[in-house]
Amino acid sequence: MDIRQLRYFIAMVEERKISAAAKRLHMSQPPLSQQLKAMEDELGSKLFERSGKFLELTEAGKALYKNALQITQLMEETKTEVKEVGEGVNGRLTIGVNTFSVSGLPQLLEQFQNQFPKITYKIQQNESSHLCQLVRDRVVELAIIRLPLNLDDFSVLHLCNEPFYFITSKKQTLTDQEISLVEIEQYPLLFPSTEGLGVHYLIVEAFSRAKLQPHIVGECSDISLLMDLIASDFAASIVPETLLERYDGYPINAYRISHTPELTGSVGLIWLKDHSLSQAAQNFIDMI
Repeated sequence: MDIRQLRYFIAMVEERKISAAAKRLHMSQPPLSQQLKAMEDELGSKLFERSGKFLELTEAGKALYKNALQITQLMEETKTEVKEVGEGVNGRLTIGVNTFSVSGLPQLLEQFQNQFPKITYKIQQNESSHLCQLVRDRVVELAIIRLPLNLDDFSVLHLCNEPFYFITSKKQTLTDQEISLVEIEQYPLLFPSTEGLGVHYLIVEAFSRAKLQPHIVGECSDISLLMDLIASDFAASIVPETLLERYDGYPINAYRISHTPELTGSVGLIWLKDHSLSQAAQNFIDMI
């Protein structure tokens, strides 16, 4: 049996006459009668009995009718779902986000959800270099990362540039709203990343260009803990502006770093080159 035969059978049950079912199906009566005989032969069971001019279901026919309704409904739902996934109306958006997140990401996702309310989400947070590998391994389709990184394998959509700030506890209050790298050099610094990764590299590179040696007391990639340590006066740090927005009202002081154009973070959205994206992912890129 196939789905076409099940639809024929449902029409015969509901019309109770082969002639009426044939008219409903826009076909002649003999082929429909042949389809009924073929179904009964395949199943080894009689599906109808005649009661005057009308067809009455046998017990076997009742069992088939119940399942035929479920099967044809599931088929229609499957066709609709596959079509919606193909159009990006339904499906799943898998996206990686950098440990520092990105300013405005909740608003972006809310906007996307309003446009595509049937989409479900897998959002994975990690360091930028690890997110690149997750995209290569196709664990996620898209990732929001911080540069610089080797991105030969990826298509990149630049999202924004943002400055870095010097942050201290409330106990360390400076007279000016800006501070230079020369002044920062004397402070114990807790880096918000690990050696070799994007943010760590940017900060070290900025000091190197200025021919300065920062006083690094440690690294902490757990951002909540980092902010707690800064607030407790354990050390000072240098962080991207996004972090200040996420921790607005936190008991810290923040100062712009003067005369360091190279100490600016670039944020981008990446996906694999020459790889077919889901329509949900493509719709997200198009929205941005």
